[in-house]
Amino acid sequence: MKFFRKYIFPALYGLLVYFTIRLLHDTDLGQHFWKRDFYVNGIEMACSILVGYLAIYLFERLFKYYDKRWAAQLSYRDVARELIILVGVNLVLVNVIFVPMDMALHVTQGIRELMPWADVADINMIPTLYAIVYYGIARSSTWLKAYVNNKMQLEKLTNDQLETELKFLKAQYHPHFLFNALNTIYFQMDEDVPGAKKSTELLSSLLRYQLYDQQQQVPIKQELEYLENYIRLQQIRASSKMKLSVNFDGNLADQMIYPLLLLPLVENAFKYIGGGYKIVIEGGITDGKFVFKVYNDVPANMKAPDGYSGIGLENLGRRLQLLYPGKHQLTAGREEDHYTAILELNI
Repeated sequence: MKFFRKYIFPALYGLLVYFTIRLLHDTDLGQHFWKRDFYVNGIEMACSILVGYLAIYLFERLFKYYDKRWAAQLSYRDVARELIILVGVNLVLVNVIFVPMDMALHVTQGIRELMPWADVADINMIPTLYAIVYYGIARSSTWLKAYVNNKMQLEKLTNDQLETELKFLKAQYHPHFLFNALNTIYFQMDEDVPGAKKSTELLSSLLRYQLYDQQQQVPIKQELEYLENYIRLQQIRASSKMKLSVNFDGNLADQMIYPLLLLPLVENAFKYIGGGYKIVIEGGITDGKFVFKVYNDVPANMKAPDGYSGIGLENLGRRLQLLYPGKHQLTAGREEDHYTAILELNI
């Protein structure tokens, strides 16, 4: 294929241009070029083949030059500039070779008249049109590659930005979680050293789980086990008046979920509990969706977060947008003496 394109195609290109010019010219004047002297046609075809080789060679050199410029990004301005240069090169070749050749043949045949303007137009326009067609065909693969590369770079940049944002959100979450956990252990140190050791072990297991990349999914059973460990840690410092109910559907097992999305809702329940000191945590599958619900009483004189306010819920909302775009629904709000948060995920 390379041999044909390099050595055979230029000759065919030149002959195609030549026969197109001759057919249009002779049709208009009612002549038949094949009835002329053989040497006349031979000279014209030889010159056409020469123009074909020179044109394809210069076109390919021009393509290589612009390929280096397009390595970074495809520009419409560069495409227009390249096409203009290609047309200019084509016109120079045609007028340097075809026009003098035709005039010389007129002289050898005893024709003293200057070349008609119609002939000049044919000699310039037809090769130019073929050059533009060749340009479009030859460069279509380059344009497609440049388009695909630009799309891939854009997607990579978008993914890098999302990954950076997820890491930033996770970095914001760690200090908040550690503060609550360490505060729990602190209060145990003076009264219950064995209990403090047990709490430290729970904290260690929780931190180990948090080493998971937030862009890698885990079985939902594993996420719920992590949540249960966190609840046990919070129960240690909770008031004896607290009435806790935790109920997870037994069908929740191998479904995949992104980690650390449920904890902020449970964390808020323990943080703002009051009034009747009741917390209800439920999770199950409803209509093919994972539904996680957290209910907690709040004291009348304490302001619990409304809607998505608060660092924990704001971060959770943003993570859901990044990890489950169009596949989640989070509703949260306070009603009189209680606060309810419901998260639905398509998993």
